[in-house]
Amino acid sequence: MQYLLLIYEQEKRYQDRSPEEMGGEMNEYIAYGEALAGAIKACAPLQPTSAATTVRVREGKRLITDGPFAETKEQLGGIYLVEARDLDEAIDMAAKIPGVRYGCVEVRPIMTFS
Repeated sequence: MQYLLLIYEQEKRYQDRSPEEMGGEMNEYIAYGEALAGAIKACAPLQPTSAATTVRVREGKRLITDGPFAETKEQLGGIYLVEARDLDEAIDMAAKIPGVRYGCVEVRPIMTFS
């Protein structure tokens, strides 16, 4: 079964980090990717919420807003699409994502249609 692992953290945590600190964490992400290479189907870090555009359609009119949909303490920073036997295995995968130490990882099963 496929699961989406959504990584939520505080974006401002990255603003004051040294290149060495950033490099160390990126190395952890690389190691995570290598360890789960067979299970990871896709992954992507996201640009900060300041680069987001929110789209709504109300009464047939398109409304576009710069920035995120809502103000939150933690922002969606990246995703992994993984193949796991079951929810427990997906949770184990999520618990190993480096960013989970600073925020959280939401585990969502992918809906399938027959």
